[in-house]
Amino acid sequence: MRRTELEAKAIALHAAGRLHDADDPAMEDVFRGSVDRFVEIAERLQGRRRVLDVGSGHGQLLALLHALGHECHGVDHEDMRVRYPVAYDTAARHGGPIDFRVCNVESEPLPYPDASFDAVTCCQVLEHFSHSHLPAMREIHRVLVPGGLLEVDVPNVAALRNRVRLLRGRNITYDYAEHYLHAEPVLHGGRSYFPLRHNREFTRDELALLLSAAGFRDIDVRYLRSRRWRSGWSRVRSLGTAVRDAVPSLRKSLIAFAVK
Repeated sequence: MRRTELEAKAIALHAAGRLHDADDPAMEDVFRGSVDRFVEIAERLQGRRRVLDVGSGHGQLLALLHALGHECHGVDHEDMRVRYPVAYDTAARHGGPIDFRVCNVESEPLPYPDASFDAVTCCQVLEHFSHSHLPAMREIHRVLVPGGLLEVDVPNVAALRNRVRLLRGRNITYDYAEHYLHAEPVLHGGRSYFPLRHNREFTRDELALLLSAAGFRDIDVRYLRSRRWRSGWSRVRSLGTAVRDAVPSLRKSLIAFAVK
């Protein structure tokens, strides 16, 4: 399926209310800001039947992949089917459920045997880790079949937004008082975690180094376009994004694909 067809499919699923609660403005914002990335991932995952989404969260990517015919599995540190029922429930009503399991991938092994999946996705998750990213990446490598595909995307620490904030004397991360000074850790397995903030953003070389250290090959790390889906007159606002994206290193996020 061509990219334009995948994008049309994603927008149709959105219009049908199959990706998120239509009355939830936060989830609407997530879709509009992420659909371009979702479509790129879906395009690269074509032909890879069994897919695991690590840190599946709101489930919009899984719901899209499920509708495209993939056998979908998801893990997260809490049961996201309760917090975001639309994506998971509508998938169950249209061709079978998404297999979801609770797993703190930062500290626990993935609950699957070796070589279980043809592809694994990990979207905007690693920046929330409090400790090393390497054990989780090695677990992802373990559950992929030989030749299996990994997709991971993370914030670009060198993004234009971050550079401007530093020039203005501001920090690039979350509010200091709320998320650092007074933050209460989540305790799990005798260790402290701070999942509700960004603990580490990445450079392009750092993300490539992580994947290489975990044993991946054919590593392709790129600056991700941040095109936002808009309709009507609001599309004029996309011109500013296009200007910023003209310099790839200033884009908001990094996206990587690699092979086991």
